[in-house]
Amino acid sequence: MLALGSASAFAWSQHGTAYTSRGVYNEGHYGSCGGGSCSHAGGVIGPYGGAATNTGTVTRNSPGQFSNSGTATGRYGNSVQHAGDTSCAGGTCSHTGALTGPDGKTATTSGEVTKTGAGQYSSSGSVTRSNGDTVDHSASTSCAGASCSRSGTVTGSDGGTVEHSGTATRVAPGVVTTSTSVTGTHGNTVTSSGTVVSTGVVATGGTTVVVAPKPVVYAPPPAPAVVVAPPPVVYAPPPAPAVVVTPKPVVYAPPPPPPAVVITPKPVAYVAPPVVYAPPPVIYVAPRRVYVAPAPRPAVWVPGHWVGNLYVPAHWA
Repeated sequence: MLALGSASAFAWSQHGTAYTSRGVYNEGHYGSCGGGSCSHAGGVIGPYGGAATNTGTVTRNSPGQFSNSGTATGRYGNSVQHAGDTSCAGGTCSHTGALTGPDGKTATTSGEVTKTGAGQYSSSGSVTRSNGDTVDHSASTSCAGASCSRSGTVTGSDGGTVEHSGTATRVAPGVVTTSTSVTGTHGNTVTSSGTVVSTGVVATGGTTVVVAPKPVVYAPPPAPAVVVAPPPVVYAPPPAPAVVVTPKPVVYAPPPPPPAVVITPKPVAYVAPPVVYAPPPVIYVAPRRVYVAPAPRPAVWVPGHWVGNLYVPAHWA
């Protein structure tokens, strides 16, 4: 920010080495400023030749207002896009930003840095991943003479912490040496050291700008990589005026009564069954002659019986 605010032309380079339990990592960066904007490019090469790179730009939009954007590319070609805004006023600078991964998922960052006294600074912030997990960080920096030292803590969503500390010392005009140490959640410690060399310093008002490098932080597994970014400015919009809506009265009109239904009963016709009188048949029985057979034939009694429709009374035969 000092370079953007006071220097019209500025360039710097940085190289460093990190010694870890998995091997040695070499890092280098180059940057330049001009016309209210600073750009940088750099990379890290691991012990097996894998390389990761990053590029970015910071632009001064107006007094105390800055914007930044850039790209970080991993050893397998996956890229993360990052962008943010910074606002400074009254000894405090606040920052908000976002990181978008190759899968389209986004993490948000926020933080602030405050000057608490002569050469004394404090910072805090958080990073929220796309799944809602949040990593918080806080640090303090103290500068005296030609040296600055810092220390801080990063706390994950599971309560695990990472401690980090470092120093930057100006050993010659335009030359700054750095050292840093990071202790992970499992007690593993990574140390690194480096040198920053600036060239072509052209400052206004007799101001000399000293740029300290961004240290290489490597957290060996199983501790997750921690991305530390400054905190956001939260804007609370004024509350919207209350809108009172008077409901339209509801008038209830009962439905008209149903029409009267008259049912005319169907007439019942009574038909008397016909009276049929059948007089008993008159049966005429003609007298029958009785012959008396000469003896000794006996007479036979014949009971009454019907012959067809003719009844024959009992008789001797």
